[in-house]
Amino acid sequence: MNVGFIGLGVMGRPMAEHLIDAGHQLNLSRVKEASEYLVKKGGKAIDSAKAVAETSDIVILMLPDTPDVEAVLFGENGVASGLSAGKLVIDMSSISPVATKDFAARVEALDCDYLDAPVSGGEVGARAASLTIMVGGKEQAFGRARPLLDKMGKNITLVGGVGDGQTAKVANQIIVGLTIEAVSEALLFSKRAGADPAKVREALMGGFASSRILEVHGERMVKEAFDPGFRIRLHRKDMTLAVDAARALDLALPNTAATQQLMNAAVASGDGERDHSALIKTLERLSGGAR
Repeated sequence: MNVGFIGLGVMGRPMAEHLIDAGHQLNLSRVKEASEYLVKKGGKAIDSAKAVAETSDIVILMLPDTPDVEAVLFGENGVASGLSAGKLVIDMSSISPVATKDFAARVEALDCDYLDAPVSGGEVGARAASLTIMVGGKEQAFGRARPLLDKMGKNITLVGGVGDGQTAKVANQIIVGLTIEAVSEALLFSKRAGADPAKVREALMGGFASSRILEVHGERMVKEAFDPGFRIRLHRKDMTLAVDAARALDLALPNTAATQQLMNAAVASGDGERDHSALIKTLERLSGGAR
């Protein structure tokens, strides 16, 4: 397929690379030094988002936040100005479900299709092509996109209509965020109580408290290995989406709100670019620092 890809960050680069390796023609926007290797592998550097849309049948976005997606879609020389009837836009960013529905309506008014398809799995999942992909949109458009999604992920689900993929991603981030916070509390408690956190984690992995987050992020916490797989700053953005949506729905999500506040504190303390498992350092600071 002739595919446009906009958003060549930590996640986007390996996702685009999988598509190139599968034999698709990739038209790439915003090629920087870190993504030059994709051009050497056969991708084509394109000057603008508009030109990417003009030269591609399907355009994939993988951007940080809602305003970024809006700017790339509808800003000057944006994707929308280069679309023609029958094309498909797949937004794999994690953004507002409400804004997603508006963006989809504006793209569909151009006689094009729109899918929201946010992902979970972090940099590790992007590199391994094992991402969980949560999709919202029309079944026909999903079927058209499926061969591409299969090259980037393993667990791929059409959740429902446009916006439902983003809703599922927000739900995912609530669970991940609260579980990271719980594991942080448990390991910090273990350390302060005089036990070896590594041994506590090992013991818990054999019981009902076992989880993927205890396995992966618990190990990061024990080793204090906080190079980002998924940055606190970006997870804070997702938790803010959850808190804002809860307010709009008159819904009480007290622990989500509390974890968002801890992430605010982490960002304010300079940890925003560290992996979200570094939330344990925020709790440690609140408890008087390392001992």
